[in-house]
Amino acid sequence: MNYLTDKHKQLSESQQSGLMKWFGQLPMDKKAVAIGLSLTVGISSAAMAWKGESSDRIYFCVRTPQKKLVCQDQNNRPFRMTPFYWSQWQLEGMPRQIVRNPAMGVNGLVKATNQYKPFWAFGGFLGFALAGWMLRHCQDEEKQRAVFEDIAQKRDAAKAEMAARSELLDSYRDVAIAEVQLQADLDLVANDRTVDIQKAEIYAHTEIEVTQMEATDAIFEAQTAGMTEQQKADYIKQLREMKTPYLQGSQTLQGTIDPNDKVTGSEPGAIADGDKYRWIKNTIGYPTLIFGGMGAGKSWTTREIIWHKRQAGWNQIFVLDPHGTEVEWRGVNLITGYREIADFMQWYMAEMRRRYKAYRESGMVEEQWTQHLRDTNQHFSVVAEEFTTWTDNITEPMPDDCEDEKWKPDPDFVGKWFRCAMTESRKQLMIPLFVAHDRTMEILAKAKGLSKLRDAALLEVELIATIDPITTEAKASGMGKIKLPGHGQWIDIELPKLDRKRIDFQLDKPVTSNEPPTIDKATLERIYELEFNLGNKAGDTQDEPNKLSPMAQKLYEYLTRTERIEADVREFKGNFKVNGERFSVEQIKGWMYEIVGASLADWIGEGVIKLNQI
Repeated sequence: MNYLTDKHKQLSESQQSGLMKWFGQLPMDKKAVAIGLSLTVGISSAAMAWKGESSDRIYFCVRTPQKKLVCQDQNNRPFRMTPFYWSQWQLEGMPRQIVRNPAMGVNGLVKATNQYKPFWAFGGFLGFALAGWMLRHCQDEEKQRAVFEDIAQKRDAAKAEMAARSELLDSYRDVAIAEVQLQADLDLVANDRTVDIQKAEIYAHTEIEVTQMEATDAIFEAQTAGMTEQQKADYIKQLREMKTPYLQGSQTLQGTIDPNDKVTGSEPGAIADGDKYRWIKNTIGYPTLIFGGMGAGKSWTTREIIWHKRQAGWNQIFVLDPHGTEVEWRGVNLITGYREIADFMQWYMAEMRRRYKAYRESGMVEEQWTQHLRDTNQHFSVVAEEFTTWTDNITEPMPDDCEDEKWKPDPDFVGKWFRCAMTESRKQLMIPLFVAHDRTMEILAKAKGLSKLRDAALLEVELIATIDPITTEAKASGMGKIKLPGHGQWIDIELPKLDRKRIDFQLDKPVTSNEPPTIDKATLERIYELEFNLGNKAGDTQDEPNKLSPMAQKLYEYLTRTERIEADVREFKGNFKVNGERFSVEQIKGWMYEIVGASLADWIGEGVIKLNQI
């Protein structure tokens, strides 16, 4: 045993007998034998002490006047006493009526049957006490051993757990190494295929050039057929003096026709009209920022870029315009209103996470994944109009599974969406187009400290405005600058010359701003209600009240159930749901028009109705 101090050792040894010291040195089987023997002695001695009498007894009776002997008391117990007390009674004057019981022993005397009964009792006590003492000693040692056994078990469990973790890490390392090797093999195969394609392109280009040279030689031979060598030399000299495209690399065929494109071999090459707007193609596949002052032409140029995106096969265009109207955004998915834009932003980030998760689980390389998105028509573009005002007007919408009192909108919600769209969108073909008044991070979602990220991730187009000397108003100059992602050089560009604002982006039958927009029957009825029938209710012009559609009826029941008198669509839109589905402002307004048309409410403002009291 380990002792804490010498005093502890002295006290422990003083309380322990030599017998227990000897007993503690015995092995467990001998300890069990010793305990068994002690218990046997105790049990045997107790049994011997239990039976017989330890002293002599004299049984006597009382003679009644009727000469009858009474040898028992009322409880049927015989009268008896020891010889000592019998002699004492005789000395003190025993009555003559007391006689010995002739039926018991010899003249009433019964000899003792167990004279050593006290010794047997003491032996039983000693046997049981010794057995208990030895059991107590074994129990104390067992408690000490149990502590060490518990520590040993925990140690073995810890070793087994560490061995299992080590084996798991080894397996994970093998899998990770296999994945890296597989990715390296795929990259190597892809690189080999790219090299083969480049070789094929070079061979094809070489074949084309050789064919062109052969064709040129054949044409030249046909043109100089029948000429002498001197005549051929004079003809070649004449061609050189004419600066034809056959002999001057900087001269173009258009230059022989267009007098505005006369370039000599020593002058820099001019950009043809068809090449002036090639910069627009770069904005199709890159996250792009268009910025400029008032009147610089941001809106018209943005619409022209959207039109090029549609022509390039981007069928889904989402325009986030807080104050846009469907008349000016035909052929695209218009989302207007700050609350609706916030809902879309929340969906956009969730869709981005979903796509990256699907990409990680697909087993495809990046090129295969993007091609899969194109083949399944999942590529789309997002146009953020008036992006400068978003931070001051957009707050994070509350998720459906969150309690109202626990909800706290993220103040950096717009900034997180901006970073997500700017950096993660290209691989998932969710390309954004931001339209703002400046490129500073204070204006762009108040995302301070991200100027380097902006320079590396965004293709930026600056539009330059000029001041009209007569009206002193800013107007588009038709010029701008472009900077590619990751490059610090700004390149001068020329903006497309537009004579009208593009309002229709349908590829089959586009509509220009000069054409009057078509108005459907429902819109005409709303205009009539707002412009010509303000003082009358719908019931004044109809024989019977209008019947509400199922969704309009559900909206009316919701408004009456919530005890609303004045209902603002912007206030209750987020709380009105049917089977967990939310609705846009335009959908709800359509049902509100039905409620007003059924004489159940009146318009008191834009998107606000007052329910009639029933």
